[in-house]
Amino acid sequence: MADGYRGLFGAFPYALRHGDSRVFKLYVLIGTLGAVFIGGLFLLSLVVWIGETAGTPGGSLTLSRTFIAVMGLFAAGPLLAPILLVARKHRRGFAYHPRYDTIMALLGVGFLLSIYVAAIISMPECFELDGSTVCRNPPTGLFGPVVGVLYALPQIAAISPPAIMMAVMAAGHYLLSR
Repeated sequence: MADGYRGLFGAFPYALRHGDSRVFKLYVLIGTLGAVFIGGLFLLSLVVWIGETAGTPGGSLTLSRTFIAVMGLFAAGPLLAPILLVARKHRRGFAYHPRYDTIMALLGVGFLLSIYVAAIISMPECFELDGSTVCRNPPTGLFGPVVGVLYALPQIAAISPPAIMMAVMAAGHYLLSR
């Protein structure tokens, strides 16, 4: 292709070159590194899980392995969505909202923060590490009360922040592209 897009992997440098705002160009770097990091964590967890369950027959274990992979895609994919949507906008010459690039980058950062909040919510009170029980410390500092509230939520509530941010990102794209 003459425009330098060259498919999925070419979309990232294309978006970096053609982005309208510095905030978006910074997000291309942050979002890509965040997606690679989160994808790597899920890949390592899948490898560990396969190693721990290698001697057992299939069945529900193959389902749990697939679940880990799918959750990795749901965590890393929306981080890349703003980059790919902006690259598509510039490549096809669509006329969107003048601040589309900046707003999508900020929504991507919001999704990254929602993954962090989900990690705080899902942290168990105590867990085993190398044969000893480790318990989390009570939250202190400026954000101590907020972290305390997040700790008090049930672990299943960890799904909510990323799901809400994915819906906000989809709504933002829809409203800004009209």
